[in-house]
Amino acid sequence: MPNSVLIVDDEAGIRRTLAGVLEDEGFVVETAASGEACLEAFERRVYSCVLLDVWLPGMDGIETLEKLRAAYPETAVLMISGHGNIETAVRATRLGALDFIEKPLQIERTVIAISNALRQRQLEADNQRLREQLEDEYAMVGESISMRALRQQLALAAPTNGRVLIYGESGTGKELAAHALHRLSRRATLPFVELNCAAIPEELIESELFGHTKGAFTGATQAKRGKFEQADGGTLFLDEVGDMSLKVQAKVLRVLEEQRFEPVGANATTAVDVRIIAATNKRLDEEIERGAFRADLFYRLNVIPFEVPPLRERVEDVPLLIDYFNQKYSAEYNRAPKIFEPEALDLLAAHQWPGNVRELRNIVERVVIMTARTIIRAEDLPALTTTDEALPTRFTFASYKEGRDAFERNYILRKLAECEGNITRTAEAMGYDRSHLYRRMKALGINGKPATGQN
Repeated sequence: MPNSVLIVDDEAGIRRTLAGVLEDEGFVVETAASGEACLEAFERRVYSCVLLDVWLPGMDGIETLEKLRAAYPETAVLMISGHGNIETAVRATRLGALDFIEKPLQIERTVIAISNALRQRQLEADNQRLREQLEDEYAMVGESISMRALRQQLALAAPTNGRVLIYGESGTGKELAAHALHRLSRRATLPFVELNCAAIPEELIESELFGHTKGAFTGATQAKRGKFEQADGGTLFLDEVGDMSLKVQAKVLRVLEEQRFEPVGANATTAVDVRIIAATNKRLDEEIERGAFRADLFYRLNVIPFEVPPLRERVEDVPLLIDYFNQKYSAEYNRAPKIFEPEALDLLAAHQWPGNVRELRNIVERVVIMTARTIIRAEDLPALTTTDEALPTRFTFASYKEGRDAFERNYILRKLAECEGNITRTAEAMGYDRSHLYRRMKALGINGKPATGQN
């Protein structure tokens, strides 16, 4: 019952007067003369707010408060008393009362107290709903042995301040592990700040991390707080840390050692308390050998290492992930959830998933949006990116050129998936010239036209 108030007082005159005033203010009001009657009223409906007298016959107000808070924690309770003292007020507050109002009641003060209490409860409910949505958004779906083990290990490490380095291929869900660590940590109510080190140009990443003063460089028209300062007290997640330049690595190393830094253009240092979680899809030991990553930074980040397994190594989780994304996107796009036929599930389970969970998520979202029918058959699925291991073993090609083109097409698709569709990175990984790769993609019918501004 929205904006409903239950007045609990053994004095009929107070119940009658308060009820009349609150009804004039738009509240739905009921009354009870005792603590027992109050609890009986809650068996019929749950009220938004209770005005509860401390001194009641039989069960007193404090005992009634305890029972209400245990059974109906979402209800706001305000205590009223003509014989109140500090000790009673403190006890009531500790038990969960939102306010303590002394008699004789001032009507205006009482109405304001009720409005404030209802507003506070609404904010708490909104925050709880947002937390639940956030947890669902970053859920680590899977019941395979590797995923259950990973969740257990994350739960052990989370309450500490130990630095964490998360390994895993692109698309496996490294950011989900980082969110889980923060959510289970003592810093859960404080900021979680992310920075994708591969997505920020080298000339800007220092400013992103440490902030800058006004006029520190061309275009710095106002001061800016960096990620370290934004994350003060909480967690800073450095995604794709292996792509950070050596110059920035040196500065990050200093911050880890001293827990302080200088914003770009500043002369004074800023102290912070930040837990670092880093992630990479690279072999940092190989990066160290070729001089692209500092060994001393690696040892400071790699205090607690985790590895998120690729999807091909936990295929038993594929049906769970399909159901999760099916429900998620069906609700998001206001569609009826799809029903995947066994043949469709078998086809998806047999796929190698070079793009990992991200690839599976995209396929399910595409099916939800683009397929009109509810029952999803194997032929309704979009063409799956395959690896060279997945090529047919029978020689069914009409010519050598057809077979060669099929191999090359699948090889390029695999590399594109590994590089998240970035043509420049794909060309580098294959040892191709970018323009030559794009011409071959066009000739082989691969839709990979770079977005405007892609380098």
